Amino acid sequence: MSGGVDSTASALLLKEHYQVHGFLMDIGQPGFDEQAAEVETITDRLGIKLSIVDLKDRFNDLVLDYFIDSYRRGKTPNPCMVCNREIKCGLFLDHIVSTGLETMATGHYVRRQEINGIVCLFEGEDPQKDQSYFLARLTIPQLSRMLFPLGSMHKEQTYRFMEVQGFNDFRGKESQDVCFLKDTSVAQFLDAHLDSQMEPGPIVTTGGEQIGSHQGLHRYTVGQRRGLGLADHSPWYVCGLDPVSNRVIVGKNEELNRSVLKAVSPNWLVSSPPGIGDRFRVKIRSTHKGALATIKELDDKHIVIEFDQPQRAISPGQYAVLYDEARVIGSAEIITP
Repeated sequence: MSGGVDSTASALLLKEHYQVHGFLMDIGQPGFDEQAAEVETITDRLGIKLSIVDLKDRFNDLVLDYFIDSYRRGKTPNPCMVCNREIKCGLFLDHIVSTGLETMATGHYVRRQEINGIVCLFEGEDPQKDQSYFLARLTIPQLSRMLFPLGSMHKEQTYRFMEVQGFNDFRGKESQDVCFLKDTSVAQFLDAHLDSQMEPGPIVTTGGEQIGSHQGLHRYTVGQRRGLGLADHSPWYVCGLDPVSNRVIVGKNEELNRSVLKAVSPNWLVSSPPGIGDRFRVKIRSTHKGALATIKELDDKHIVIEFDQPQRAISPGQYAVLYDEARVIGSAEIITP
């Protein structure tokens, strides 16, 4: 339970068939006391019990440290991917099961199906709200203990269902993508946590010519155009970050396009990994629609993917997620464009 429309709708739908107990994670995010009060009001209204699970220390160790260290190393992290695997569907799920309950349900817009005895993850029916990308790092055992009641619904259906049930105040209250930031920007958060570790340095072209200075690598991401302070007849874009020499590497728009990416730590949601030459639709970030690509290299530790058409702003630290039509096949962390 988060206090939002999706988890509340999930609880209501499940009450028709199951005994439901609400759980709320305390990960130390700003405004948690207010959130907890909202969730308690909702669970009281639903007539279900509520338990709060303290995961602040583990969230700091597994998510915040990863988030900060990724920027220190010139990467653009995706904290939701790590949190879903390690915290929400990891430690939080383990705690819920340890209380004697059988399954954890969430309000994610994804679908779970069993094929030949394997629990599979599919995109949600609503293409505007599909969240399968963010769950692509889960394991099959994790998925086997989960339910997703909203996977076959569109967001508007969720709102209408809740309004029929008498909940009329959820519209316009979408949750924030990075929950621990709240009203703080990424740069402000990192300034507070990295302090003097990130120093100014040179901005150089892809050819190595210095044309400016940056204010710390953590303030830049691949594909960024604004805030570079570079004057020219056509704009510059961040093409790469070099933490070893503390350089921001910039180029023109066409230099952002890459056909090949290398990724590490592949995680498969199929009974056996795909093979070299297999083709999939691959998303390189959560907002990417996906593009057709071929596996060129593959082993237990890495994967090399070649796209049919060059893709823009492939960013180390993000994840490549492979789809066979609507089914999530697996994912890996991008290390080089």
